[in-house]
Formats: sequence, C-alpha cells, structure tokens
Amino acid sequence: MKDLKRALQTTAMQLFADDFTHLDLAQQFRTVAFVTRGMIAPNWAKTKAAVDRSGQKQVYYFAIEFLPGRLLASNLLNLGIKADMEAALTAYGVDSALLYEAEAEPALGNGGLGRLGSAFLDAMASVGMPGNGNGIRYRYGLFRQRFVDGYQVELPDDWLRDTNVWEVRKENRAVIVRFGGQVWLRPDATGQLQPEYQGAQEILAVPYDTAIPGYHDGVVNTMRLWSAEPVNDPNHAFTMADKARADEITRILYPDDSQVAGQELRLRQEYFLVSAGVQSVVHHYLRFHQDIMRLPEFVAIHINDTHPAMAVAELMRVLLDDFGLNWEPAWRLTEATLSYTNHTLMQEALESWDQQLFARVVPRLAQLIGEIDRRFRARFTRRYGELLVNRAAPLGNGRVRMANLAVIGSHAVNGVAKLHTQLLGESVLKDLVTLYPRKLLNETNGITMRRWVLLANPGLTQLLDLAVGPAWHRAPLAARGFAAAAQQPGLAKQLQAVKLANKQALADYILATLHETVNPQALFDVQIKRLHAYKRQLLHLLGILADYLTLLDGGDLPPRVHIFAAKAAPSYAYAKSIIKVMNAAAGVINHDPRVSGRLQLIFLPNYNVSLASRIIPAADVSEQISLAGTEASGTSNMKLMANGALTLATLDGANIEIRDAVGAANIETFGLTATQVRAYQQVGNYSASAVLAESPLLKRVVAMLTDGSIPDIQLEGRQIVDSLVLGNDEYFVLADFAAYQAASRRVEQRYADPAGWAQTMAINIAAAGQFAADFTVANYGREIWDVRPTHPPRE
Repeated sequence: MKDLKRALQTTAMQLFADDFTHLDLAQQFRTVAFVTRGMIAPNWAKTKAAVDRSGQKQVYYFAIEFLPGRLLASNLLNLGIKADMEAALTAYGVDSALLYEAEAEPALGNGGLGRLGSAFLDAMASVGMPGNGNGIRYRYGLFRQRFVDGYQVELPDDWLRDTNVWEVRKENRAVIVRFGGQVWLRPDATGQLQPEYQGAQEILAVPYDTAIPGYHDGVVNTMRLWSAEPVNDPNHAFTMADKARADEITRILYPDDSQVAGQELRLRQEYFLVSAGVQSVVHHYLRFHQDIMRLPEFVAIHINDTHPAMAVAELMRVLLDDFGLNWEPAWRLTEATLSYTNHTLMQEALESWDQQLFARVVPRLAQLIGEIDRRFRARFTRRYGELLVNRAAPLGNGRVRMANLAVIGSHAVNGVAKLHTQLLGESVLKDLVTLYPRKLLNETNGITMRRWVLLANPGLTQLLDLAVGPAWHRAPLAARGFAAAAQQPGLAKQLQAVKLANKQALADYILATLHETVNPQALFDVQIKRLHAYKRQLLHLLGILADYLTLLDGGDLPPRVHIFAAKAAPSYAYAKSIIKVMNAAAGVINHDPRVSGRLQLIFLPNYNVSLASRIIPAADVSEQISLAGTEASGTSNMKLMANGALTLATLDGANIEIRDAVGAANIETFGLTATQVRAYQQVGNYSASAVLAESPLLKRVVAMLTDGSIPDIQLEGRQIVDSLVLGNDEYFVLADFAAYQAASRRVEQRYADPAGWAQTMAINIAAAGQFAADFTVANYGREIWDVRPTHPPRE
C-alpha cells in the first residue's frame, strides 16, 4: 500500500502540480487511472511482443458496438490490486465508490451486442488467448436518456468531454479509407485488371487503443477504436467541409436511418470500421510474415452480427487489388480467415442495403459483391434451382443482403443459443444451410462473472469464497458446490442478508434518483434490456395493470416492486410509446393510496452497464419474457441468475439452457413454445380479438390504455391497442397473458417460503458458472477460430 500511496502522490504532482489530497474527485480519479494504466503498460507491451515473436494466431473481433463499462475498478480487479488501492485511498480519506463513479462511461453500444463484445475481450485476455477488438470511437455514445413528462428524450452522451485516460492514440497506424467516386478497371502491363479511382473521398482512420488486462495472468489484449479525420495532405489543405464530413462518420452510434441521408451515414460508418480494420490487420500481419497466402494460419477475423459483413468484400479487395491475387486463391483465403455470428431470428433485422446507394458509397465493393453473386449463382443454380439460389444470393430484389454475404464468405457461422441456432437452420438461414450444411455451429453466449459478481456484488463474492473457496474466480464451475453449502441454515440466512442489503442499496438509489420510496422487503421484479416489442415489456406492463385492478377489487397480493430500465431507439416510435405509457402508469399506481406499499412500478432512466450493476444484485425475479423464437440468446438472464434471481421466462433463447442448468423446479416458465408460435404464423389462425373477448380481466386491462384510467396517453394508448387488436398482436402478448399471470402467482407463492426461496437462489448462483464467457471464447477458439488459449478455464 505504501508504494501505491507514493505513486498517487507522485502522479498527482506530475499531472496537477498539487498534493493528491488537495485534488477534487475528478482529478483524483484521473490520478488513480494514470497510476493504474502505468501498471498495465509493461504487460501490454510484453503481451504484444510475445504474441508477435511467437507467431501465435490472433483473433480480431469486429463489432459496431462495444460496451466495456467503467474500466477503473475492473482493471484494478484484474491486476489484483483493487483491495490495496482502495486501502490507499481510504488512508487519504477518499471514498473509492465515489471515485469509481467519477469515471465517464463509454456508451458505445445499445445492449447485449456491445456488452458481449466487451465480455469476450475480457475473457480472451483472462484465458490467455490473443484477441483484439475492432470498433468505432464514437464522439458521442448512444444517447443519455431522460424522461420529460414520461416521454423519452435523447440527450448527447458527451463521454469524451474530458480526455479518455485509458486510450492511446496510434497515428502511426492510421490508414486511408475511400468512399464514393468512380472506379474503373484497367489492365496493367501484365494484363491484370487494376482499379483506378476517380473523385473518391479519402478519410483518415486513426486508431485509439485501450488495454484489456486479463484476470491475474499478466496478459493484456487490445480494444482498437477508429476515429475518422480528414487527410492531412501537405499538398492539399483540407477545408472545414472536409473536416465536418469526416467527423460525421464517427460522431454518433446508430444515426437515424429512417431517411436516405441517415442510411448513407450508417453505411459509411460500417465501411469505415471494416476497411480500417481489415487494412490494419493485414498491415500488422505483413510486419511479421512475408507470405500473404498463409494469412488464415495467423489471423482470424470475426464478424459480430451483420454490421461488419462488408469484411468479406473488403478483404477480397485488399487481396485482389493490393496483392494482385487471382480470384480463386483470394476467395479461399477470405473464407478461411472470416467467421460470422448471427444475432437475430427476425428477417427485418437482417441488414440489407439498396444496391444503388451501396454502389454510390462503396463502388469498388459493389463491383466485388456483384462478382461474388455471379459466381455463387453459377456454382449452385444448376443443382439447387433458381428459386432457392435467388433467396440465398447476396444480391436480390435490388438489395445487398449482408447476412447472406457473411455466410457465403465465412468458413463458420454460429448462433448464440441452442434454440436460436436450431431455428436459424430451420428458418432465417435455411437456404444457406442447405447449400453449406457444415458451416452452422452453436456457441451459446456468455458473461463475465468477474464483473457481474466480483465487482457488482461483493457481499455475494465473500459468501461464495467462504462456502466454496476463491477458485471459482478463475474456474467458474467451482461455484457448483454453493448449492449444497447453502442448505446449511446459517449460510442460507447469510445469503438472504446479502440480497436484502443489495435491495436496500437499490432502494436508496431509487429514492435519490426518482424520489420514490420502495420497500426492500417486497419482491423486486426486474426487466432490464433494450425496449423492443419482441422483448415484450408490454406484457409485463399489462400484468402490472392486472394486479393493480385485482388490488382495487379487494384482492390480496404480496408487496411487489416492478423495476424497469431500457432505452428505445430514437426512431422507434412504438417502443417510445410503450415507455410513455409505462411512466404514466407508474404515476397512477405509485401515488394511489389504495395500493400503497403493495404495488409499485419503477422505471430507472439511462440504462447502462453501471446502472445494471446496481439493479442486478438486488433482483429477486428476472423477467425474460420475449416471444418464444425471437430472442437469440439473452445475457441479462445469465447475469441475473448468477446473482440469485429466479428466472420467469418463456422457452426462448438461452432460457432453455438456464432451465436445463438449474432444473425445472428452480425456474418459472410459461407461454407458447417456438413451435406453437410458428404454427400460428404459418396457418394464420390466431385471433387477438377472440383472446381478448374470452378474458374479462384482460379486456379491463386493455381498456385502461384508452379509457382515461391512465391520463395523458391518448395517442400512445390508442397506438398500442391498435397494434394488439387491429394488428392482431404480432408478438402474441394477449395469447400469453393468462399463462404469464399464472406464472406470476406461482412466483409469489415461492417467495412466501423464505427457506425454499433461499435454496432456489443458491441453485441459480451455483449453476451460473457454465455461462462464463471464459468457456464461450475457449469454445470459439477450439471450434471456429483455431486459436488455443494458453490457460483455458478449468472445469
């Protein structure tokens, strides 16, 4: 601790010319962060040198989103000095919890997709697997969410207002990315066709690298985020318009793409990410290897979702245009290097682009994809017929189909839960799986137990360490012994006490944030995830309104606090209407003395990693109620079970694997199965109006949305009711309502038995280890990337 105190004083003097104790909280954070970064740096340099020197194969994980969360506490934990640093801070009179909150949080994602990428980077470093993130350094994050009169309002997320202490600008690794203009193919002296660009806009892609240290192993990997800048050509000074056009590319995550201008900007973002990343990977490879034909032996490029799918065409461009390879060997290298994760079962979520727009923005890639399409059709049409090949081809109906391109150009494609992968092969990717039957694999998602238990829930961490020892930090399956240990009455009571303390902490935060008093003894029922119709926050809301009516009618229900956190995409009007109705309903329910202390609806604004870290340890119930067959996997379900929440779930995504892990007695499931949903959709015999007519309670609940029971939601309430009745309830909310209510009553009966509930908590905690991201990336390495960790997670 003395060395850390000395380092803090020295760094404070170097940065601010002042004593550490005289600094304000923001300055103290920067001081601690710089000390921490300095301790990471030697191993960062050592890791990079060792990997390059040994020729280890490296993973490059391409993603449009990364959600690392705040990094200081995580870095201290992984370095093994968190307790020592906190002791040094305490000696200086600094509250480490407040210091951690002084860190700006990079909201560079919108949910599970971005968090998964960050979890994988942490896990790869922690199992000794050479891995690199490749993303975009957005000037502003997604958005800061505020509620004004119950409506979501999006504010700029100025996370880079102060210098990001963790990043290192690497201008010497910058590359040029070209957009637009015209591309002509002309033969060179050997007769080989070479592209000539006319009128293209050149953008400088500058990388900013952030160290990702592994847990107690000395390995430090890299997250590289690209920033767009104008090319600083000494022969041609850039104009302010040039700068503005470049800045726009990396200004904000997910621009509104409801108009053509927004679509073009998003396409430019995706190509910028892909082109910068692919060029960087190849340049780095050539620094240590001379033969481009051996690229797949040393490089694995992973396409996370469809946003980076242009990597297929961009790698072909580099191999053909820069290295002069013929098509066939270039294609073999591309396919062997690339792999792709699909994250959706909904056809409308599979990204595609208007071909004319695509050709205007990235003309050379449009040429290459046209040739990929031509060769694809020539290969398969005679054997499989035009109908199937037309559906599977990368071009069709005037669109460039990015998922099709990613599948065709990769050697492996994976889903992210067993059900999801099965349904991909039966529906969304059925035609492509017919053509490439060996490409589709399953790799169920995983989470970083260290962040979601060690960091987020220190009370549970201490209890686990006491019961099973600390081996579970690196060997997650070691936590399995907790279920048996928790049968001891003393340990069960300690577990209950830990949960109650976490609930009290969340209650204090709710009081400070929303000025609402909640009872920590009540059942805390949590649904935290992106606001989307298929995730069915609406079903949860209808259940709350039904309980409200039951209480008004004199029914008896145990105290329950329903806690939501979610952002809706700025252009997603329906999701924003649901938010407005939920907030309006909260205004009614939370201030009705007739239900005081028995029912509350809490919607916490600005959901992010830090807010999740407050909510998850306090949750009693984890609502995972998406329509079966729509959620790819889910990861909040894993985080919540790891903290002892009972999962209330449909048989969707990874919920099925959670049920298999904990046993049917320790999860509460309900609702239509994916098979039943598909049968309804294929036959077309579902009638929402008939379901509504058969349930007096449901009719009363739905009527509340339009009859004035909830004020100020005339437009939003009517929009929702129309979607349920006139739109015939696309996500079967009404169909699952009765089963959902019955399951909710069963949950309350369980909660009334404290001893039984404690045992269920313990079983969920004990079983969560199998969902550790350490296992997930080790499986990817073995089955897809052909990259072996130096110290794989212990079973």
